[in-house]
Amino acid sequence: MQSPWKAEQFASWQPIARKTATEHLALLNQLPPSFAPFLLKEIYLFDWKFPAERADMLAQLRYLETLPSAEREREMAPFAGLKLAPELLAFDTVSKPSEFLEKLSASLWATGQMDSFRTASEQYMAHFRQSYPESAPSTPRLAIVLMGAGVNSTEYPLFRKLRRQGTLFRNVQYSDGLKQISELLERRVGAQTEPYAHWWIDGESAAGRAGVASVSYQPLSPMRLALANKIRQAFETRMSPEVLRTMLADTTPETLGLHASTDTLLDRFALSLFTEGSGTQIYSTTFVQWASREVLRRAKPLTVVARYSPRVRESSMRDLLSGVHAGLDPTGSLIDADMGAWYTWIGLQRLTGSKESNFVAWFEEHGQAVALGPSFPHAKEEANPIRLADILSRITG
Repeated sequence: MQSPWKAEQFASWQPIARKTATEHLALLNQLPPSFAPFLLKEIYLFDWKFPAERADMLAQLRYLETLPSAEREREMAPFAGLKLAPELLAFDTVSKPSEFLEKLSASLWATGQMDSFRTASEQYMAHFRQSYPESAPSTPRLAIVLMGAGVNSTEYPLFRKLRRQGTLFRNVQYSDGLKQISELLERRVGAQTEPYAHWWIDGESAAGRAGVASVSYQPLSPMRLALANKIRQAFETRMSPEVLRTMLADTTPETLGLHASTDTLLDRFALSLFTEGSGTQIYSTTFVQWASREVLRRAKPLTVVARYSPRVRESSMRDLLSGVHAGLDPTGSLIDADMGAWYTWIGLQRLTGSKESNFVAWFEEHGQAVALGPSFPHAKEEANPIRLADILSRITG
């Protein structure tokens, strides 16, 4: 049996996390040791979570606390039935929740219990969502993807997947297109002022905008390069993947000696893009794609603008991690961005209100764009001239 956690064990935690954990300590000690650490890890990171994430976790805690004891035991029975090794039960989960979950995952795979755990988790989340469904957004969500900077012309057939879901415009008049997108973002910020509800993600640098959370590849270069150096050293010393993951999980802006902004939450989010993403430390296109995914998944925003820029050409891993590259690859970056736009649309569809959401992808400074949403017919092509401003004006909400 795992020893009950005590309030003093959380003394080193961040303020909001410590307060949340101790307030719900009675519940956490009643949950199976194969389940409670997952909640514990999320609470451990509370000070660096977006409002939507905190609300979701607090809803889970309320759900479990308000269940009658007999119902909670039935809900947790599949987790309680999992057999954990004594060394797992004795592990200091409070101090190192991420490392514990790494060990738990390895143990579940090794003992053939992962399928049972996955089934139990899916059932739990289904029951939780039945009791606490996610609320609809205050206005239809919008994602805009810009791509193709530095590309003069291309034979690559853009938007092959997206055009099936919306309308392809082949003759877009785009004068001041970037300004029009910025003005649309500003109008949405003025109408809906919740924190972290509006985002600009950029493969180069983005100008600061009031009310807009922003992450950009170039301003984050000191953080990115410091982390890439640590990964290169791990690569050269043949560090095991498990040890590397633990090292990355324990990395903080402070340990790197860096702060990207005056917003601690944004600093932590930016760091997570490099410690949890694969290739984000090297390729700006991968950075934009992963950042878009994580913003949609974690912040559940109302607006996301993602702007791709040329990435470095492919080279050896050693050279890339050392910062050595053979120039930029605009055409290859356009192909990356086209696929990234598709993944961004998929991420948008996973959020509440997806049927009312809108999506626009534009081949920047060129006459091709695709738009998806209630006012854009599926699998349609328009060859007549149309202003980008007119496409944006058709966005609902």
